Amino acid sequence: MKIALDPHMIRHMPIPKMVDKVAEMGYEYIELSPRDDFMPFYKYPRVDKARIKELKNALRDTGVKLSSLLPMQHWAGPDEEDREAAVRNWKRVIEIAVELDVNILNSEFTGQNDMPYKCEQMFVKSMHELIPSIEKEGLNVHIQAHPYDFIENNNAAVDMIRGFDKDWLGYFYSVPHTFFYDDGVGDIASMIDYAGDKLKHINIADTFNHKASSCLRYVVNPPGVHATVHQHLDIGKGDINWDALFNKLREINFDGIVTSAVFGEEHRAEESSLFMLDRLKEELITKTSIK
Repeated sequence: MKIALDPHMIRHMPIPKMVDKVAEMGYEYIELSPRDDFMPFYKYPRVDKARIKELKNALRDTGVKLSSLLPMQHWAGPDEEDREAAVRNWKRVIEIAVELDVNILNSEFTGQNDMPYKCEQMFVKSMHELIPSIEKEGLNVHIQAHPYDFIENNNAAVDMIRGFDKDWLGYFYSVPHTFFYDDGVGDIASMIDYAGDKLKHINIADTFNHKASSCLRYVVNPPGVHATVHQHLDIGKGDINWDALFNKLREINFDGIVTSAVFGEEHRAEESSLFMLDRLKEELITKTSIK
């Protein structure tokens, strides 16, 4: 198992300093998520050979490794021009992954939840355009459903991934999206069981159940506005059943990537990241060895 940090909360640091800070906090792996000077959200990467060398040197000097890259592109968006741009951007990301010796890319379905049929068509089209490049380079891709994606439901996301019948295509369970995954029930164990051998990646952060209190846990104006809301908080600050999650991961001997992905604690980013690492080690290493 690889325990990684998504360094989103310290993305303002120059790349070498960011890597130094991750090492200082005790993480062995980084899941490199979008940042403006590397792979921005939904845009063409801002990376040249010099910046790649800068990152590789920082990793070498600290001993920290990249577990994965997290490109975010509108590859399932309903607009064809945007989709074509997303595929071009993905192809550049694949080149960058090869230069960085990273063999795992993880992302989201994207698209829009009010246009699921059209966005599914676009996603499938993008995948078929990218499959030759992915397979040529021997990469693995892990995809998560996200609030507002054309797929938000856990089981539907797993089924979509199974439909491609590719060993290198896996499912990414994002814990802070749990209450979107089964319409507020939050039955993590059942959803992980459904994913089965496709489960390759876990994103860890707490969130509140947006379906709680008669769907009034969040009040949005005007009432009924089309919006999705969730959090990425420290473990224990929301409604996730953490005993259920960790017990299930120990039960199945999960051996993929576990990423600390707290975004809502920038005012205490280091304290939060240290807390999360300690808790993940306790639950997934110490208690597993005792078992």
